[in-house]
Amino acid sequence: MIDNNLIERYKPGDRINHWVTAITFIMLALSGLALFHPVFYWLTNLFGGGAWTRILHPFIGVVLEVSFWLLARRFWALNRITDADREWMRRIRDVLAKREQNLPEVGYYNAGQKYLFWVMVTMIALLLVSGIVLWQPWFAPWFPVGLIRVAALVHALAAFVIIAGVIVHIYAAIWVKGSIRAMTRGTVSRAWARHHHPGWYREVNKGSK
Repeated sequence: MIDNNLIERYKPGDRINHWVTAITFIMLALSGLALFHPVFYWLTNLFGGGAWTRILHPFIGVVLEVSFWLLARRFWALNRITDADREWMRRIRDVLAKREQNLPEVGYYNAGQKYLFWVMVTMIALLLVSGIVLWQPWFAPWFPVGLIRVAALVHALAAFVIIAGVIVHIYAAIWVKGSIRAMTRGTVSRAWARHHHPGWYREVNKGSK
């Protein structure tokens, strides 16, 4: 039975892609922390010990990279920054105070979501490049020690930024009630769409006529 009060926001393939990316990211964050500092070494138990953690970490990274870039390709055009997005960011106090009436009309994504998307695109690209340089025993022997040290620093900094970004992403999904449903069930209510993404809601209504 079709519920006319609901609008499809994400297709099943998009949701599967998102959750594969999310799960592999969590696995990478945990295994990466385990390898980063001795205080987190106990996390290697989740992956079968220190040796297995070192072996699995880069291969899990490959799965993340493939999954993420498929997702990014799907939503690339929807995350282009516009003048309205820049104005939205300038009015960030109204955003935090939930004074939507003072903000430019929001389309499929708001400016905060778009800027976070580009931060993640940049950081995951840096993780890929630096990770290849660090990958023992396959690629690291090709590079000089100085470059490997730089890659290790870049890898750690990019990981820190993207972990912080994902925390913000999760918090925002919880903060904006109804957002999590979009990625678990694929639909949102018309009231949610009209309130949080009026530009997209108008387009959906226009297309349904």
